Amino acid sequence: MPSLRHALLILFSALPAAAIAQNTAEPFPWAKVQDDPHLSVVPRSASEAARIAKVLTSPDDFSAPQRFEELSGGAATVRNTGDANAFSQPSKTVDFEGELTFKLGNGLFRKLWVSSPSSTLASDGLGPLFNARSCQRCHLKDGRGHPPESAEDNSVSMFLRVSVPGGSEDGIDEIEGYLATRPEPTYGGQMQDFGLPGQRAEYRLDIQYDEVEIALAGGEIASLRRPTYAAAELGYGPLHPDAMLSPRVAPQMIGLGLLEAIPAADILASADPKDRDGDGISGRPNIVWSREFDRPMLGRFGLKAGMPTIREQSAAAFSGDVGISSTLYPDAWGDCTEAQGDCRSAPHGDGDIRGAEIDDEALDLVTFYSRNLGVPARRDVADPEVLRGKRLFHELGCASCHRPSFVTHRLDGQPEQSFQLIWPYTDMLLHDMGEGLADHRPEARATGREWRTPPLWGIGLTEQVSGHSYFLHDGRARSLLEAVLWHGGEAEAQRDAVIALPQDERAALIRFLESL
Repeated sequence: MPSLRHALLILFSALPAAAIAQNTAEPFPWAKVQDDPHLSVVPRSASEAARIAKVLTSPDDFSAPQRFEELSGGAATVRNTGDANAFSQPSKTVDFEGELTFKLGNGLFRKLWVSSPSSTLASDGLGPLFNARSCQRCHLKDGRGHPPESAEDNSVSMFLRVSVPGGSEDGIDEIEGYLATRPEPTYGGQMQDFGLPGQRAEYRLDIQYDEVEIALAGGEIASLRRPTYAAAELGYGPLHPDAMLSPRVAPQMIGLGLLEAIPAADILASADPKDRDGDGISGRPNIVWSREFDRPMLGRFGLKAGMPTIREQSAAAFSGDVGISSTLYPDAWGDCTEAQGDCRSAPHGDGDIRGAEIDDEALDLVTFYSRNLGVPARRDVADPEVLRGKRLFHELGCASCHRPSFVTHRLDGQPEQSFQLIWPYTDMLLHDMGEGLADHRPEARATGREWRTPPLWGIGLTEQVSGHSYFLHDGRARSLLEAVLWHGGEAEAQRDAVIALPQDERAALIRFLESL
């Protein structure tokens, strides 16, 4: 791989000036969330911004790879180990001291929490209701979770979010267009399918699939499985009649720190909520309330971009998934509601020298680990079939949402993510994906039909890392082709174009996706 110094010399050597493309049809409406308070930013000069804009210009020649295209995570890119550990490596930019911090964070990420009270101090506080005993149990090998394989299989890497419509008192005045919800009165914000001894689990996830055939050009037939979800064996009585359930599988963990380091202004510049350019794509940012910074911020993480930073995402997962309190989520009982009195009165692990069940130092270690999981290098970038698929990807308009590249902020004191040309293939915005993928559950500004564009980097290594090829927010797609065929809403035209492709071109498009 080219060295970082070599990459930067080429990247910033006498490139023609160009302005960063922005949708200027209306005043920029999100000025309050452009300043990235979670980062120590060194502002770009005008000449840097111009050169970056040139580097990020869409290609017009698909006969050869673009410069540094194989370095998906920039200088932080790691090699593909060829086994299930490909997503579990520290970013290449992590130094020796940082690697020690990474390993400590990894230990906490993998740690099995136990119930309180326990002689295993600093490891107690599990539950009392929970989805998993460790982060690693959901994010298998730091990769993608999956739905249950059968009625006998558990759903440890998948769960249901739940809420009911909120009233005016549940809104956030500082966030325009906020869609108010509140936790389900009995079950809270998330359904937990495990309980400690003496605690009833909240439910069992029940999934039924119907097969739907799709005729493709060239005589090929694809079959999609349409899921129906139910919260079965409810442990605490019926759900509220207005309960909104949203199934979620755990997403892959690679490259999160690089996504966190993308300038918010660069993400917002791609937003076009009223489709002013008439391309049918209307990406919108999710704006969420930050507990850590006590203000609105751009949502970046989660399947609907409901969390602003990796640290807050980590703290929320500890609370909801494992039942572990932190300074950001201080309830020792996790997601248990007032209706679940036994859970709230059960022994908990807070109140000792840690304060919360995971203290700030440990949470920071998990955050560092999550921030620095390296993105493996692309494969076969110069393969003619991959290049052909890349051309189709751009010509069909897939790159309108799956934006290929960004340059991260130049950061003071955070060299691991500083000033990298990265290739995540996401615009980090919300898009209406149609009725077929709708969960009908809002999250902040995201509607029940909207999802954040998922990053595609590493997607071709899913089976190698996770042992399956299940995609989309709920794992319903059993292949990349099925995932494409589920696209609707803003992506309906692209889906129909893929259906109409000759079989060899469709295969080339999938081959390109597999190279990412």
